[in-house]
Amino acid sequence: MPQATANGITLEFETFGDADGRPLLLIMGLGAQLIHWDDEFCRLLADSGHYVIRFDNRDAGLSTKIDSFGLTDIAVMLAEYLEGNVPVIPYTLDDMAADSIGLLDYLEIPRAHICGASMGGMIAQVMAINYPTRVQSLTSIMSTTGNSDLSGLSSDARTVRGNYPAAIDLQGLGDSALSEFDIDRAGELAIEAFKRSFCPTGIARQMAAIAAQGDRREKLRQLNLATLVIHGTDDTVVPMNEGVDTHENINGSSLLLIDGMGHELSVGAWPKIVARISELTRSNA
Repeated sequence: MPQATANGITLEFETFGDADGRPLLLIMGLGAQLIHWDDEFCRLLADSGHYVIRFDNRDAGLSTKIDSFGLTDIAVMLAEYLEGNVPVIPYTLDDMAADSIGLLDYLEIPRAHICGASMGGMIAQVMAINYPTRVQSLTSIMSTTGNSDLSGLSSDARTVRGNYPAAIDLQGLGDSALSEFDIDRAGELAIEAFKRSFCPTGIARQMAAIAAQGDRREKLRQLNLATLVIHGTDDTVVPMNEGVDTHENINGSSLLLIDGMGHELSVGAWPKIVARISELTRSNA
């Protein structure tokens, strides 16, 4: 796969589709690699008229590892994070957003549609805040605003679901039968990712970047950007209320709740997700 020099580091990336298509940058989540954007999912997006770009974030996959912080520093960093403090960190989500902009610069793409999942959704939000002229539309999947009043690790998404009947009724749901978790597929992907790259210290550094970023709601409310928020109703990592919170803090955004989907892009939900992303990008080409 090709590599790009971006923001002073090297990013491993891959593209799908015609370079004349609507540019769509896919940003993955904590510790995840570009292969976690499934090949077939990327092809579906490409077949819908997108020039799809997926890449490894810093400290993941085959991109640059920020190894200047040793294991002792990582342990301290994690302890601070778990105690609710802001740790001393090697980089922030702002730096990771700048990486993404650097990749677009390398590819000579002045403006792109941005789609991020989980931590990638946070990075995509920061891109929209910091580089509004470079972002054509925003899709935030199974992500959060950084609202500390919402606990993504201890909430029960099924309980939360009952608190938002209006959001569900108004926005519509995917078919729950299509959203079931494919454990065999996930296992195969985990093995592939482990063989490709294993960097637990990188995950800790990314986690610290998330912890240090803080609450984005005030800045998100100032956006004037076509936005789609996608979330699974059964997400217990970043529960559905955090997706609803994202939707409520971005003016004019649309909310797509996928019934039965957890913290993953369920294969059966791909057609609906691709259709809604394509609708957004076509309307804002």
